[in-house]
Amino acid sequence: MPLETYRSKRDFGKTPEPSGSAPVETSGRFVVQRHRATRLHYDLRLEMNGVLASWAVPRGPTLDPDERRLAMKTEDHPIEYLEFEAVIPKGQYGAGDMIVWDWGTYEPEETDDPAAAVAAGELKFRLHGERVRGRFTLVKTRGRTDDQGRTEGGDPWLLIHKRDESAEDGFDAETQSRSVKTGRTNDDLAAGREPRFEALPPAPEGPLDLSA
Repeated sequence: MPLETYRSKRDFGKTPEPSGSAPVETSGRFVVQRHRATRLHYDLRLEMNGVLASWAVPRGPTLDPDERRLAMKTEDHPIEYLEFEAVIPKGQYGAGDMIVWDWGTYEPEETDDPAAAVAAGELKFRLHGERVRGRFTLVKTRGRTDDQGRTEGGDPWLLIHKRDESAEDGFDAETQSRSVKTGRTNDDLAAGREPRFEALPPAPEGPLDLSA
């Protein structure tokens, strides 16, 4: 089951998070969420095979090609998470406030099967977002190992922006704090303030044609 790990970590009677419907073969969208949990981080999610492949990026994405950002692979999330913006209650997995910091579409590069590229440990893609744009690479790293050769500390990747027309030296995600969905900050959300507006998420694309 694609969402088995996601569901096993959550009590949907207590968290506002979506449990997820049956995966639909759509692709091509992404979301970045600013998540104030135990530690502030950003969640990058790419739609593929009817779910959102997800990475936690502690310092957030950057357009600076000289910066390499740690991105910890996490469990797949349901498609409904593309527009999820809410406070996850204390005591629940991932407790904290989460806003939609950016969203848009993406194009895989050098592959017609982004899920297979992720499984192989490297995905090249182009983002078309409101804040993050251009060519990126996600590449799996070996991480640290213990004295028995076992990997410590999860599933580390690197998120790297290529030097292209969208590159911006010194880009810092923390200089832009409002949701692209509602105009709220994390503080606004935590305080229960109403949205400034209600934007619609990117439209889905159909399934990738892998037969060509």
